[in-house]
Amino acid sequence: QVQLMEIGGGLVQPGESLRLSCAASGFALDFHSIGWFRQAPGKEREGVSYYSRSDGRTYYADAVKGRFTMPSDKPNHWVFLQMNDLKPEDTGVYYCAAVRGQLDHNAWNRSREYSYWGRGTQVTVSS
Repeated sequence: QVQLMEIGGGLVQPGESLRLSCAASGFALDFHSIGWFRQAPGKEREGVSYYSRSDGRTYYADAVKGRFTMPSDKPNHWVFLQMNDLKPEDTGVYYCAAVRGQLDHNAWNRSREYSYWGRGTQVTVSS
């Protein structure tokens, strides 16, 4: 059974850090590109970051550039999202998603482009 699972959410104060992990079971991520998305209450799901498996490049939403990174190692079953200097507006449910191959660099933040999704993990940033 093909599954993705997010691990590592929680409650943190502004300025603190969290590292999210995305574990794949039932398939290896060797040939898949990975996206991280988030959804805040009452808002649409938005793309946070994307790792292109074919060329190793990463892309980030403007709101998280300079604070979030996807570590560059390429494990077959794990993907990570390092989130630093968290802000209250980063609060939401975070999802990892996978698609075989790669996406056009203008399409990575479109949720419909992805084939596999985790169930999400809650991240709350509050003082």
